[in-house]
Amino acid sequence: MAEESEPRHRGCGTMEVHRRLLDTDREYARRLTRIEEQAFRAAMTGPLMRPGCTRIPVVVHVVYKTADQNISQAQIDSQIEVLNRDFRKKNSDVSSVPAPFSPLAGDARLEFALATIDPKGKPTDGVTRTQTNKTSFNSNDDVKFSSQGGKDAWPRDEYLNIWVCQLSGGLLGYAQFPGGPADTDGVVITHTGFGTTGTASAPFDKGRTTTHEIGHWLNLRHIWGDDGAGCSGSDFVSDTPNQGGPNTGKPTFPNISCSNGPNGDMFMNYMDYVDDDTMVMFTEGQILRMHACLDGPRSSIGSSIPCSSAPKALPKEFTKELPKELPKELGKDFPKDPPKELPKDPPKDFPKDPPKEFPKDPPKDPPKDLPKDPPKDVPKEGPKDIIKEGPFDPGPKSIVNDPPKNFINDPGPGKPPRLDPGPKNILGDVPGKQVLDPPKSFLEPPFDPGQGGQPFTPVQPGPNVPFVLGTGVPQAAQPPQRDLRAEHLAYYAHILAQYADLNQRGMLDAQGHAAWQQVWAAYLQYGGG
Repeated sequence: MAEESEPRHRGCGTMEVHRRLLDTDREYARRLTRIEEQAFRAAMTGPLMRPGCTRIPVVVHVVYKTADQNISQAQIDSQIEVLNRDFRKKNSDVSSVPAPFSPLAGDARLEFALATIDPKGKPTDGVTRTQTNKTSFNSNDDVKFSSQGGKDAWPRDEYLNIWVCQLSGGLLGYAQFPGGPADTDGVVITHTGFGTTGTASAPFDKGRTTTHEIGHWLNLRHIWGDDGAGCSGSDFVSDTPNQGGPNTGKPTFPNISCSNGPNGDMFMNYMDYVDDDTMVMFTEGQILRMHACLDGPRSSIGSSIPCSSAPKALPKEFTKELPKELPKELGKDFPKDPPKELPKDPPKDFPKDPPKEFPKDPPKDPPKDLPKDPPKDVPKEGPKDIIKEGPFDPGPKSIVNDPPKNFINDPGPGKPPRLDPGPKNILGDVPGKQVLDPPKSFLEPPFDPGQGGQPFTPVQPGPNVPFVLGTGVPQAAQPPQRDLRAEHLAYYAHILAQYADLNQRGMLDAQGHAAWQQVWAAYLQYGGG
């Protein structure tokens, strides 16, 4: 049954909240200024590439008066699924983006998950349920306080707070920009615009209201610049066209305003006011702005994880088929047969004597640049020694052997390392811009070898690391008696597969091809193929 206040056109109260805070909080404007300065610097200099994806823990506060408003777990789960598609560019309807705008659509590399631990350290399903005597709420933030019939926020530096309730006056939702008070931080969504099932009602039954409001929470503005129907407003993003006011319903392309022909408004953007089934994309510029927010005012929330789009494991037959496939990918200049000699500048840390588990007959022509004091015995356990004895140098020793405290967090045995973008000095000694412009996927962990091996975690390129190769420190220690030879071969196979994929996409320069050939030669010497 439709309620009297059920919205028929999109209404967002974020700017109303923004203006109220400007009038009531003297520090809010000053905090916003600092946040915008950082966003401007990021737009001018380019982003600090965040490795992999960022996972944000979510708590959903369901505040209800009627049974219908007490939405089901299935409805909540459907909303989380929408967010994880929309912010990863995995939504199938992104294919509807008109051709002129399609190259601008990007993967924000953000993932969301219901919290599993509450603020007191106890297990939780990430949902709170509060019965209220209030018929509805508005944008005055009453729903965020238990004393006002709502539910108090969980700490904003640990959780994204989402309140789901009955909103009045045709309001679909609203958010608070970064820089606002901690006890009201988060987004509010009316229950009929939340998720894709249950009480979700067309035309706002695709979960895009929450996508839109989380965009605000990450410092995105409305795409038309919030100047009414004028052409002088700005959303502070360079790749969104100037637009004369919000679009509603289902516009057709091109929809021209503010002399922005021939392509017109980017009405299919999540930050416009169109119906749920019509908004389908974020631009790369908007993603840059969201990442600047996560590197700045919201840097305390979320954790770095491998992007889920990376394959979980290679096929079992991969290592057998790899030598047959790779030469086809290398082009005319790559030798069909393994080189008789290794490249002149092999990795510095290639061991003089192979570990005991390796083949008894080492290569006849080992690299010339051997360490003076190679390890005498294979370590029984401990992932650090894998790097020392590996046949390649994954990067500057200061990063591999003595990682900065902020670079890798150890969550405990058996768990993958949590990544941190790292201190700025990691990026201080890198090749020129032409080397540092691979797509975002370059910095994602390229694979997860599963329980049979250890995943690599990416590091920033350095003087000893080809720009096409992301390797790093293995995860927690494995049990003793490991087959190091098999592990090294598996590592090489994964790395070679990454090179082959990059080559197929035309992303290898001369340095990349040379590095690829070097890894291929070492792979064969270890018994691969």
